[in-house]
Amino acid sequence: MFKRLFDIIFSLIGLVITSPIFLAVSYLVRKDSEGPIFYRPKRSGLHGGVFTMYKFRTMVINADKIGGPSTAGDDPRLTKVGKILRRYKLDELPQFINIFKGDMSFVGPRPEIPSEVDLYDPKIKEKVLSVKPGLTDLASLADLHEEEILMGSADPHKTYREKIQPQKIRLQLEYIEKKSFWLDIKILFRTVLNILK
Repeated sequence: MFKRLFDIIFSLIGLVITSPIFLAVSYLVRKDSEGPIFYRPKRSGLHGGVFTMYKFRTMVINADKIGGPSTAGDDPRLTKVGKILRRYKLDELPQFINIFKGDMSFVGPRPEIPSEVDLYDPKIKEKVLSVKPGLTDLASLADLHEEEILMGSADPHKTYREKIQPQKIRLQLEYIEKKSFWLDIKILFRTVLNILK
């Protein structure tokens, strides 16, 4: 209950504070390439419920039909503005909306596409989906250099599954085992420091 109250209050504050950034990024995304301002992928949420996640669009339209779900740093589908947004994590700001709505929390396992979650071991799947997905988590702090690892790969998604996903899942399970309000605060604090750096 307290965590939900925290999410509501601070996501609302976040939306107000970042509103000028929202306007600026929206203008840049629209000016840079054709297509909508927001990207609205489906993601697995609490107990397997599917929700629409909001992100600023960083790729050309119909990117999901051109390539796979994993994105390398040299992915030709990325727009010029999109590369900058991803570098500074600005594409994630619209997820304040998801947090306010209750689809997500500030801290929790990063939401994954349903088809990918369906491939998890059933016990791991149940555990990962036992908490709300989050804007940041231990895997985010681990700085796994995902886009760099995928660069040059003939099959980025296969490389993601082999080299990145196992570490992410391990850290997600570690968070779930140790989760507490103070751990959330620590993760949030370190996330803000990383962004400022």
